Amino acid sequence: MKTARGLLAVLAVLALASCSDSKKDAGGSPSTASSGTPTLAQSIPTASTPALTPLPTPSTPWPAPKVTGAPADDAPLAERITFAIAQQTQIAAGRAAKTTVKCPGIDKAETAGQHSLDCTVTYSGKPFTGKLTVDAKQYSASYKFTSSQVAIVRAKVIDAVLRAAAGASKVTCDMDEIGIVVHDGPPIGCDVTTTANAVQPFKASVTGNGQVQVEKA
Repeated sequence: MKTARGLLAVLAVLALASCSDSKKDAGGSPSTASSGTPTLAQSIPTASTPALTPLPTPSTPWPAPKVTGAPADDAPLAERITFAIAQQTQIAAGRAAKTTVKCPGIDKAETAGQHSLDCTVTYSGKPFTGKLTVDAKQYSASYKFTSSQVAIVRAKVIDAVLRAAAGASKVTCDMDEIGIVVHDGPPIGCDVTTTANAVQPFKASVTGNGQVQVEKA
């Protein structure tokens, strides 16, 4: 009987050990399915186009520059004519700047008769040519200056584009700070970036007296 009781005790211990191992395997180690690569369930936000700040639309006309240095009324005719040409050049350009007018032979323009002279006008270091005709009489004289070119500042062109392009946030024009353009030639190309970040092409034409006309390209 002692032997049988000992055997039963051993069998009971083995059974308990066996149950304990089974529970550890079932709950202690992770399954193969749960150890796979995790998936990314979060959505990635898309980049939105930022709204750009609009440039103010000019509310007043482009200001006429104040040109100084006018000669006296009784100054020689050559001085009065060259100043008038320089004054008109600066008004057309849109900004007062150093302007010289050279017309060889103009010192003889007071002599009665018709005079036709070739002139070179230099506005802020940028030269262009023109034709001067003078009709001199005994006590009076009339003159006319013509040129296929005109000087203009870029800021004046951009001002005109802003008046024609609604919702512009940036304007760039294909010209120097000071341009000498042929008023019957190709227009100036300008790009307008809108507040929606879209680029629209425009073209600007300059008349002989400096007026800027803008339209979509």
